[in-house]
Amino acid sequence: MEKRRFVLATNNRGKAREIGLLFQARGLEISSLADLNLSFVPDETGGTFIANATQKATETANFLKNSLYADCAVIADDSGLIIDALDGVLGVDSALFMGAESPYQARMKRLIEMMENVPTGKRSARFVCVTVCVFPDGEMLTTSGEMHGEITFETRGDNGFGYDPIFYVPEFGKTSAELTSDEKNRVSHRGKAIKAMLDKLDAL
Repeated sequence: MEKRRFVLATNNRGKAREIGLLFQARGLEISSLADLNLSFVPDETGGTFIANATQKATETANFLKNSLYADCAVIADDSGLIIDALDGVLGVDSALFMGAESPYQARMKRLIEMMENVPTGKRSARFVCVTVCVFPDGEMLTTSGEMHGEITFETRGDNGFGYDPIFYVPEFGKTSAELTSDEKNRVSHRGKAIKAMLDKLDAL
């Protein structure tokens, strides 16, 4: 595959670290907007994971057109937590639950309270991720991934970000925040979506 440069349309350093490790494993480099000291926040008004990921990728690509990074392909993802007992909450609004500036500890505490009467065995949930790659010529690739698990009764672990401390992964007997980076990238929704994207890039 041609050695193309990639820009990740995010300012989330935790997300950038996870995706960066997967790209490095394939001998590729990807830089986040924060890494490049670029201040840009794309909109997320699509209403679905694929619409939001596409919007973030295309808006960031347009932002880069008149910069030193105009020849870069842009990678964007949109992801969220879907809790069956709460009728699919939080979905595409996962990052906005209780307000965009609300700390995740407060959000997780509220979710646990909302599920206090939901018994073990009925607390199923899944993380969903959709990834989009937009090339300078407008060509686009899309992939997706899911991770299935359960919502815990308390937060556990500090190796993740977002809602990881309340998402139990039965395969490992740990929350997502208790997994090592390698373990998480093997089974996570984002890891699956990015690996599928890397496979498509390899095939070009």
